[in-house]
Parts: sequence; C-alpha cells; structure tokens
Amino acid sequence: MRQQRREKIAETIRQEICDIIQKGSKDPRIGFVTITSVVVSGDARYADVYFTVLGKDKERLSSEIALRNSAGYLRREIGQRLSLRFMPELRFKYDKSIEYSSHIDDVLEKLKKEGGKGDATEGGL
Repeated sequence: MRQQRREKIAETIRQEICDIIQKGSKDPRIGFVTITSVVVSGDARYADVYFTVLGKDKERLSSEIALRNSAGYLRREIGQRLSLRFMPELRFKYDKSIEYSSHIDDVLEKLKKEGGKGDATEGGL
C-alpha cells in the first residue's frame, strides 16, 4: 500500500476514534484521552493508535485497559463508517512523547535557573 494512502487512512481512523470516544463512549474508565496519532502498517493489517491521558498513572492505566478492551468495538464501528476493504486491527499504545517533552522542558528550566550553567552559547559550541 502506498505511503500516502496509509497516512490518509491513519488520519481518518484517528478522527473516527476521537469522535466515537467523545460522543459514544459509555465506559467510565476512559478518562480525558487524546489520540495523538495512528500509524498503519505497510500491509494495512494493523493500526497502532497512540494516546495520552490527562491525569496520573492510575487514570492512564485505567484508560489504557478500557481502550484495549474496546478495540473490537471501535474497529467494528469504524469499519461501518469507512468504506475500506479491510479494517486494520487496532493496537493501543501510550504515547510517552509528551511526558518526555515535559521532562526536557523541566531540565532546561532548571539549567536556566542555575544561571546558565551548561548554556551552549557560553560554552563555545
């Protein structure tokens, strides 16, 4: 499958999952979930759905379990909405990139407060 088509399918799946979670999810375990991206495999058999959750580890774990348990339902719902010959299997994965980005911001802020120690512009880089 062409890369451009996979990306289009991935974005459509992301939008549909967001819509279903926002409007149709009755599972109280799904907290404030944001679907950050979807990556469809080369053969379009799998779609890795990356998500983040507002809250602590307990909320993240609860939402992750609920999303994984509802993968079949979501796949069926999306399959009915889209005209695809084959609907990929949904695999939910927690997106750690926002946490990592926040950690980097904290480190940079700490360095800034220490008076610029380790500042690349002063270090002659």
